[in-house]
Amino acid sequence: MTWQKIADGLRAELMAYGGLLALFAEQQKFLFEREASHVLRISGLIEQQVVVLDDSRRQREALVAVFAVAHAQPASATLRSLLPFIEAPAQPLFEALLTEINHLLHRVRRTNRHNHTLLTRAVEVHAEVLQVLQPDNFTRTYSPAGRLATESHVAAGSLQAAG
Repeated sequence: MTWQKIADGLRAELMAYGGLLALFAEQQKFLFEREASHVLRISGLIEQQVVVLDDSRRQREALVAVFAVAHAQPASATLRSLLPFIEAPAQPLFEALLTEINHLLHRVRRTNRHNHTLLTRAVEVHAEVLQVLQPDNFTRTYSPAGRLATESHVAAGSLQAAG
């Protein structure tokens, strides 16, 4: 196993993170434009991209495990701990790739939380508007925990907040 294959795996993972961030940005744009059908379509694409990202991460982890074992290290060794086994001229490349992946991971998590909050708030506002426009379709009761709960007598829509 050569370090070049691991570098290619890291690049593929970076591309997957970049694709996910682009989809989150598009979702956010449609949320602000109140384009529910586009938000729903983008949500499906986000789910597909998460699968692509997960696959690329697993493939990269498998390459790292093979590389580790080939260098008499445990298969669970981290890529950072394996840097001494990579040719010195390539080590800065790996440092940069790992730093960028960590940076993108944090951006993905932050953007996901932000979009989730926007989606949740949009659904709440929609429910509040419906309650004002059609109060007979809702019943307000207290939950066992003492919180005010509202039940709808209308079939649920297809937009759900995920996260």
